[in-house]
Amino acid sequence: MAISQRIEELGLHLPEPARPVAAYVPAVVHGGLCFTSGQLPFDQGRLLAEGMVGREVSLETAYAAARQAALNAVSAAALAVGGLDRLTGVVKVVGLVQSAPDFHQQPQVLNGASELLQAVFGEAGRHARTAVGVSALPLNAAVEVECIFSWDAHGH
Repeated sequence: MAISQRIEELGLHLPEPARPVAAYVPAVVHGGLCFTSGQLPFDQGRLLAEGMVGREVSLETAYAAARQAALNAVSAAALAVGGLDRLTGVVKVVGLVQSAPDFHQQPQVLNGASELLQAVFGEAGRHARTAVGVSALPLNAAVEVECIFSWDAHGH
């Protein structure tokens, strides 16, 4: 099934790719891979979660923010490769969680991103992953997600 159909079936809305806030591009294609820049959890122009997870932001809110950031990564990748249906799978996910010093559930936060990607890509959405706690993120975002996607350069 085409990725665009899957997104529609899941009731998801693919957002417009976010504009970079510094000197970088949203995604770069190299060979059969598409590397996204870190995506923040923007939804319709506003951050879904700001602050430290485990302090100002709950685990549940951070999970939803990671899910949105992953959806934003799909959008950035689709633009870079020339269409959503040219994406064929997920290779790797890196997630950064702005964490209170005593918060250690970064993997559970990043499940928001991983579970969304697996729902969209099916078996091809299974991926390697890194989940890291950090002291600060751009714009005080609670999470940031970057992805490496595989894609079909021949449009098959």
